[in-house]
Amino acid sequence: MRLTVLSDVDPADGRDDVIDQVADALRARHSVEVLEVHDDLNRLIHGLREQRPDLVFNLCEMFGDDERGDARVAALLELLGVPFTGSGAAELFLVQDKGLTKKMLAFDGILYPNFAVFSENADFETGGNLRMPLFVKPLCGDASIGITGADALVRDSRSLMEQVLRIHKEQKDAALAEEYIEGRELYVGVLGNLEPEALPPIELDLSGLPDHMPPVADNAVKFDEALGKRYGIESRIADLPDEMRARLQKVAVQAYRALRVRDYGRVDLRLTEAGEIYVLEVNANCYLEKGEEFAMAGAAAGYDYETLLDKIVQLAVERQGVKPAPTRQPRRRRDGKQARSAVA
Repeated sequence: MRLTVLSDVDPADGRDDVIDQVADALRARHSVEVLEVHDDLNRLIHGLREQRPDLVFNLCEMFGDDERGDARVAALLELLGVPFTGSGAAELFLVQDKGLTKKMLAFDGILYPNFAVFSENADFETGGNLRMPLFVKPLCGDASIGITGADALVRDSRSLMEQVLRIHKEQKDAALAEEYIEGRELYVGVLGNLEPEALPPIELDLSGLPDHMPPVADNAVKFDEALGKRYGIESRIADLPDEMRARLQKVAVQAYRALRVRDYGRVDLRLTEAGEIYVLEVNANCYLEKGEEFAMAGAAAGYDYETLLDKIVQLAVERQGVKPAPTRQPRRRRDGKQARSAVA
């Protein structure tokens, strides 16, 4: 098949390793081109017209500086009638809004932390009487943007409002305050559509953090390599009894279906000492870098990196009924000889 790997990364900021990793892995079985658009709408449209892919492998997480641009890129692909991997505009919009996500989970009876949303120009909403401490973060932020470690975990009303106002000012977003769930941080990747397959759970080990740092995956924990080395923060296959592993995978698939995620995704969970499983977030556009959690879980399930990415391609193909465009055959003259191309 002809594939286009579509990325929003600005080449001026340095190329993201995942772009070449995905493209190289897919080239083992397909014809692949890369299209980097950042914030250039014309480049996106004209690039797709020039490359004429059978399928777009969509790696867009933003568009320009718009953190919600992944849904808009998906909407454009839908308008252009271009088949692509992963969730569509509606699904991406749903999972971006963590308040809506929790309401969708509530409809299906899936456990999540009680929460309240504090908008800039509306009264706050709440699902009940919230108990301190609360974890405060942007409503629609991704990759732990706007989550500031110890300050994000508040224990009184004054600290809560300080964090809410900071998010309003710095992130230009509503704030989500949810009851802090003490427990293990676990990620479950899911593959599939009609019959989703849950991959082995991955645990983010935060046990080495000092007492003044709450065990949460804030921006520093995720992206500060020096911090990770200092405190032994690492992701690994979770050591769990078979029954608990199955329960976690079942909850992940339930959340995946509730949010209508397509082809692949990741569900972030907290497991308490009492064995309660809370869904924190559903990620419909999770990071596919070779050393990160989704690929790690795929390898544990028996999918090498090439096979894992091709599985995503095949799921998108089956879901959308994509058929490769026929290869153009060279014209032949009546005497059977190949005609010369009109293009020099």
